[in-house]
Amino acid sequence: MPSPFHLAVQVRDINEARGFYGDLLGCAEGRSSDTWVDFNLYGHQFVCHLNPELESVRGSLHRNAVDGHGVPVPHFGVVLDMPAWESLVDRLTRAGIRFEIEPYIRFQGEPGEQATMFFFDPSGNALEFKAFRDIEGQLFAT
Repeated sequence: MPSPFHLAVQVRDINEARGFYGDLLGCAEGRSSDTWVDFNLYGHQFVCHLNPELESVRGSLHRNAVDGHGVPVPHFGVVLDMPAWESLVDRLTRAGIRFEIEPYIRFQGEPGEQATMFFFDPSGNALEFKAFRDIEGQLFAT
């Protein structure tokens, strides 16, 4: 198993982040205070830090052309197995999440074929969740 990563991002509202990451994405909450909260993001330590003056950067993010789409940069997310990714797609769709890039299979028939989707959290942080049929064999395939 790879070592878990630690990632901290800014959010405009802690309770809003709890609703999004905790309730919607299903991330268990760990330690917290009035100004930050730890989440278990698929086994990784993900921390939301309060910045009440944060303005969404959603519209001003750089976008790179990848497979015919404008991929927002920076972004973060997790590589899931295909059943977990499909389950997340269903949950997000039922919740009415607006996808920046709709769920689809990228690089079809190529070594890096992957399922991917992009969306934003309420504070404007860009997220990508992807999946491979064979994570070990495909994640770094060239």
